Amino acid sequence: MRGVRIRDAQAGDFDAILALNEASVSLLSPLSPRRLAGLHAQAALHRVAEREGEVIGFLLAFREGADYDSLNYLWFAERYPQFLYVDRVVVADAARGQGVGALLYRDMFEFAAASGARLVTCEFDIDPPNPLSEQFHARFGFREAGRQWVADGRKQVSLQIAPVQGED
Repeated sequence: MRGVRIRDAQAGDFDAILALNEASVSLLSPLSPRRLAGLHAQAALHRVAEREGEVIGFLLAFREGADYDSLNYLWFAERYPQFLYVDRVVVADAARGQGVGALLYRDMFEFAAASGARLVTCEFDIDPPNPLSEQFHARFGFREAGRQWVADGRKQVSLQIAPVQGED
């Protein structure tokens, strides 16, 4: 996508990342500055999409063995010895539908292959439904590996896996 650069997230990006997360908090878990700093320190991959100096998206992912308390991450950790877990990917409202999420995912799959991950894992809401996320992930080869209720039974998620190509 023209004019969009994918790069490592830095502490100076945290305000923009927090604002993007808050704008999509109905689909994600909330983030405080302290929580974001902790997740950033644990992350295997924390990237931002930037256009004309403005952060318009981000992706946060963890490898197996991270000290991360997410129920969804823990579900994968109990079942798969090696994986890259996409905790969240967020694109600014004004940039949606322009391929920013796909750029972040292609970058993430390249990282997964280069770092020896065999699977990429993630989840999306199915109750309440999130059909855009379901369609997006299907394009990248994700398939359902399980389901679980989260958020004190207020949401059900589809736990997804996709093989990483070129890891050997």
